[in-house]
Amino acid sequence: MRRSKQAVVGVSSRVSTLHQRLYDALNLGHFVRWGDDKRQKWHCTDIETQKLVLRAIDAFLDCVSSESLSQQPLVKESVDDIVGALGSILELKSESLLKMASDVAAKMVKLLPSSVLQAHVPHLVHHLLSLLSNRQLHVSISCATALNCILSNLSTKREQEVGEILKEGNTVFVLVMNVKDFSVGDKPTEYFQEMALLLSRILWRWPPSRFCVWSDSKFLDVLEIHKLNPESSLKAALLQLYSSLALCGNGAKKLLENRKSLLNLMVESMSSPDTHSVQMDGFRLAQCLMINEGPCQEVVKMCGEHVVKAIVTGMNSSCLSSGKLPKDQMSLAVEACRLALITRWVGNHHSYFWKAGVGRALLGLLLTDFWRIHQSLHGVPLQEQLLILQEALNESSLPSLRPYIWDILGGLVANSAEDFAPVVHEDILELKALIACACLAFTESINMARQISQSKITNTIGSESASRAVLMMVYSPCKYIASQARSILSEVLNLDGKNYIEYLVNSLNATSCRNKVLRPGNFQVVISLISLACYASLPRYGKMVIDHQGMQSLLIFVKCWLSNPVYIKRSNLAPHLHNSYSERVCCHPCVEDWEGKDMQLLFSLWALAGLVHKFASHAGFLKVKLEFDESQIVRDLEEICINHSTPGPRWYAAYILSHFGIYGFPNKCGKRIWKAFLDNELADLELILSDQSSLCVNEVILSVRCPNLLPVQGPKLKEKSSTGPFLEQQMETHRGSKVEVRLSAHVDHQALVKLLQYVYMGYLQAGEDVLKNLKILAKHCDLQPLLHMLHRRNPRYGAPIPTFDLTSALGPVGHCSSDVLLEPNTIQLPNWRCSFCSAPNPHFHVHKVILFSSCDYLRALFQSGMQESNSETIKVPVSWNSLIKLVSWLYSDELLKPSFDCLWDNLAVDQRLNELQLYVELCWLAEFWLLEDLHEQCFRVVLSGLETDRYLSVKLIQLSANFAQWKLAEIAATYAAPLYHQLRNSGDLDQLEESFIEMVRAASVQLSKEDINH
Repeated sequence: MRRSKQAVVGVSSRVSTLHQRLYDALNLGHFVRWGDDKRQKWHCTDIETQKLVLRAIDAFLDCVSSESLSQQPLVKESVDDIVGALGSILELKSESLLKMASDVAAKMVKLLPSSVLQAHVPHLVHHLLSLLSNRQLHVSISCATALNCILSNLSTKREQEVGEILKEGNTVFVLVMNVKDFSVGDKPTEYFQEMALLLSRILWRWPPSRFCVWSDSKFLDVLEIHKLNPESSLKAALLQLYSSLALCGNGAKKLLENRKSLLNLMVESMSSPDTHSVQMDGFRLAQCLMINEGPCQEVVKMCGEHVVKAIVTGMNSSCLSSGKLPKDQMSLAVEACRLALITRWVGNHHSYFWKAGVGRALLGLLLTDFWRIHQSLHGVPLQEQLLILQEALNESSLPSLRPYIWDILGGLVANSAEDFAPVVHEDILELKALIACACLAFTESINMARQISQSKITNTIGSESASRAVLMMVYSPCKYIASQARSILSEVLNLDGKNYIEYLVNSLNATSCRNKVLRPGNFQVVISLISLACYASLPRYGKMVIDHQGMQSLLIFVKCWLSNPVYIKRSNLAPHLHNSYSERVCCHPCVEDWEGKDMQLLFSLWALAGLVHKFASHAGFLKVKLEFDESQIVRDLEEICINHSTPGPRWYAAYILSHFGIYGFPNKCGKRIWKAFLDNELADLELILSDQSSLCVNEVILSVRCPNLLPVQGPKLKEKSSTGPFLEQQMETHRGSKVEVRLSAHVDHQALVKLLQYVYMGYLQAGEDVLKNLKILAKHCDLQPLLHMLHRRNPRYGAPIPTFDLTSALGPVGHCSSDVLLEPNTIQLPNWRCSFCSAPNPHFHVHKVILFSSCDYLRALFQSGMQESNSETIKVPVSWNSLIKLVSWLYSDELLKPSFDCLWDNLAVDQRLNELQLYVELCWLAEFWLLEDLHEQCFRVVLSGLETDRYLSVKLIQLSANFAQWKLAEIAATYAAPLYHQLRNSGDLDQLEESFIEMVRAASVQLSKEDINH
């Protein structure tokens, strides 16, 4: 017999009485041990007894709730028995009791703390799931409500276990069917609401479950119908469900396809102040849809101005007049600010923000009672304005919003147009006030970094964001903003700016020092680097930095970083960037942020670039060139340009190289193609200058990289033409000879050589003497990236790296100059026909000059004098799909790779293996054709595929052996090693030759030894 636990300290007599009645009812049944963990399970088949137990549990829970006793030991010790009884009753599924039992379960998970219930969650979930499709709608709704509550409070520790239970119960499918079956009038709205909310919570926590939902077009059509329902509760459930689907990159793409009504619902919800929860869910859906730059631009294209207007309205409704914001307004302000972080990406939306009055909104969040402060700034000198704003910043009661405000402002100024300038006096005053506030916060961030080094402070909230905002301002492409920011920053630094320099340089020196005890933390290093970059924009302070050996310190820091890189995510220094959505995304394309994890490298190069640009003729710079090996500096910078994937550091490395006479971006593909210019054996054009000197070039390269050097009609035509100041005439002699293109007297020979160097390589090296003519030529050829570098303009934050990509030559642009066909070993493909020659056999029209430059094997073939060297067709011993990837790589140095996302995960095993086979095949060909870079890239793709599914390893061992890729076969065996006994018992290893089975067995033995040693 179970006894009531009499832990009555602090418990009323009523609670004790109900507790006793509960155990009296439970004792009418009996407890048995069950499950692997030997939990107590209450058992009784009598309906009346079950009913009595349910009433006793219900009364006890009501009493516990009313007296706030949920944490009492008496309650905690009773939970095992209550859950055991409830689970037993739910499992029996007695129709007459299910309604009461499900209601009691919902009440229990709602009233008792999640910490008390966590140990019982798997068993509760298991019992409740089985009733989601019960014919009694009330039962289904109550169970869904209970599960919603459980999943909302689920601990990370239980997530995997509960996920397995949901998977075994096919829960997502059940919920999708329940939502599909819902129709207004037939079932209560609460049914749809709870089912949709439960589905959204599952999708949010378990990313693999999203694919089968967003790929179900009929399900999405059903949701489309329910968008028209005006009920706020149903709208909130819909918005949450869409948000969970949009966390998948492929899901977001699907939602944005021909579903403008979804964006209308989102904007309408964001602009609806009547229902706070719906408004919040509207903002969250927008965040999920715009979580990456690509989808963000799609949304901006469709409804950008409306989204921005809703953001600014949300900010304005939360502006401080006095005191603290109410909780609802504060949460709305946070969501609006989070969404406003889309300012960090390029696009048309920045002008919408300025137009909507974002400056006023930001100041309203930044300063308490800004309208009063605004009036006091009129007609006041800058120094006095700074004092007023500093005092207002000190009094502000919303410091948690400041990191968002600085990041929003930084994004706006970094992406403003060059000619942007506010016209209205009020707008000018607001912009200047924002700049001044950021500059004041900037100096405070330096102070904080100094105090951290002295162990006096630990709260750095917003400091990195404020420093970053000022950096974006002083280097803004907008001349007005940059000028104002530099002027105000100089004024702010007048007090202590000089004293800061010594600290900033010393902190860098300590970072480069080998003594780890002296090294400052990542926060201090980043603040020091950003600060030095800001100082470098001001002539007076930049000179001070050089005088304090700042340039030497930066060079040493860069060198130390390259030899021992420190990778830091910005979110590690800016906690406001963490949110529940960003941590749950999946399948979004892995596009490298402008700074990526190379923050320290980027800002050190940025600071160095600022100093070099401003003081290239300064004695301090000349001294640096003497102290350091200039050729080594150049090699290090070229290494960053070629081998770093992050755009920001590459831009600034290239920018600094321009001060050493190197313009553009060194790259592997360009270095290969340059061979074609040096060896004019395959040249088909001759550029003839006015002095009768000439240069032999290749039409296909010019047609892609510099078409303005070619006549409009194209050199293969016989007509004479005049197409501008550089072309006098063009003529063609007999077939097989070079086409002559005569250039005007405006073209300088030396400048043309340098321009062609850029066209063929992606960069050039030139002295100051040729720059003037080179700029003129580059301008007329409309080579904007080169012009940018020649004029040594500051890199624009977020700008993409100019690509060296010749793949457009495979289309109409390069067809007239193609001179060879590449054919795979595939004889025919269904419905395939060449768009150029209409031939039915699959092939590529390619260019010998590119094959010659990119592949040593093919170069040797063309120069061999054998019959194949003059053949118009080259047979490539790979499949058509492999050939597609090969040609793409030859023309761009980029390998087309599969996306290892939910689309990949939901392919059949044979489909995945067929995809990986293409890369194994290319590994073999790359060895045969001496393409080391291609082999390495293909090898990595195969390993990435193995990472997603170890069960592919057995088939991949045989496949690799078929192509003589023994190293790949050995690695596949190591992936199969943990599964060796399972594979052997199932017979899956029988398909392999004995030597390969032994390879897997040996790898398994080695793995066991390593486990024992560890």
